[in-house]
Amino acid sequence: MRCKGMIFDMDGTLLDSMGMWRSLDSEFLRAHGIEPPPDISDIVKTMTVEEGSAYYAERFGLGISPQQVSDEIEAMAAEAYRERLLLKPCAREFLLSARKRGIPCAVASATYSKLLAAALERLRIRQEFLCVLTPQEGYAGKDTPELYFAAAERIGAKPEEIIVFEDALHAAETAKKAGFYVIGIADALYADTWQEMQAVCDRTICGWEEICTDAFFAEIGAEPYYSGTESNHHEKTVSGNR
Repeated sequence: MRCKGMIFDMDGTLLDSMGMWRSLDSEFLRAHGIEPPPDISDIVKTMTVEEGSAYYAERFGLGISPQQVSDEIEAMAAEAYRERLLLKPCAREFLLSARKRGIPCAVASATYSKLLAAALERLRIRQEFLCVLTPQEGYAGKDTPELYFAAAERIGAKPEEIIVFEDALHAAETAKKAGFYVIGIADALYADTWQEMQAVCDRTICGWEEICTDAFFAEIGAEPYYSGTESNHHEKTVSGNR
């Protein structure tokens, strides 16, 4: 393929955060005096923030609104995003390699917008992305391709010219059906669907180090490194985000 853009999921793909979310699901219910079902994380992991909050409120009869559920969960997760969560190994290097080759990048995530913003700024990678899109800006969840199409429009390329990176099977299926080239990345939370992921995606990787190579970028038709310390694309991206 001739890659003209990349769209990244955040949690479990770039950010090593899915273990935190599995723990938080149970912590939230216990804080309300409810012993969490053993499969609760598997149930809500494909939901948007709004869908998950409504599910908790209705199924467990919490006596609070879905918005209050959402606010509580966001507050519980805030410290991790602001101070603790790390990028997956070699993810930063991969993003820098993409930028040096002039490949425009975007984030399409189902996570809270404010939490993503905090993590991206702390980890000093916000400038690598043209945009960061989530359902909280009014887009549908990843059961539909709306979020990916919106990111593709910002990038200015067709789906078949864009690589989507995902760790979740349902999201990978959506992107693939919409015509994107999909690379699946392994995460422990989705180990039970890894074989299905391999069947759905154009390519799967166990870690970013596998494709953070000159050979991979040559394979996708990327330009060689730009000369100088910054690319023209990067300058435009930074100025466009201010």
